[in-house]
Amino acid sequence: MWHSLNLSEVKQKLRTNYQYGLTNDEAEKRYSRYGPNKLEDKPKESIAIKFIKQFNDFMIIILIIASIISAVITKMQGENDYIDSIIIIAIVVLNAMMGVIQEYKAEKSLEALKSMTTPKVNVRREGRVRSINSTELVPRRCCFIRGWKFCSS
Repeated sequence: MWHSLNLSEVKQKLRTNYQYGLTNDEAEKRYSRYGPNKLEDKPKESIAIKFIKQFNDFMIIILIIASIISAVITKMQGENDYIDSIIIIAIVVLNAMMGVIQEYKAEKSLEALKSMTTPKVNVRREGRVRSINSTELVPRRCCFIRGWKFCSS
């Protein structure tokens, strides 16, 4: 679509002047309409879901099966010595708890790093080049006409 338009049509559709840039009012309107310029975070999983996911490993499944087999054999022999099964299950559960804790700490560290590293970008607003946080960018629609790139901000 954009390749078939002339320069004046492009400026009209993008509602901007490529030499002057956006006005501060227009940038604020677009910001309030579209929100911050950042990727949406995926919904956080609950601790219970994270805990259950710790058991989704081949070796963990083998250990659980071994524990069940050990308990069944102990029962069939008529003994009441389920200590091996209890130890295996305890180790698997302890391993899952440690995995959840490590995952939680890693997520917190990543969130801290994200908040510390907000890059700055240069934009043209009201004819002047300004440096702003990249999260404050408004949606940027660009088009190419005869080798030239035209953007809305």
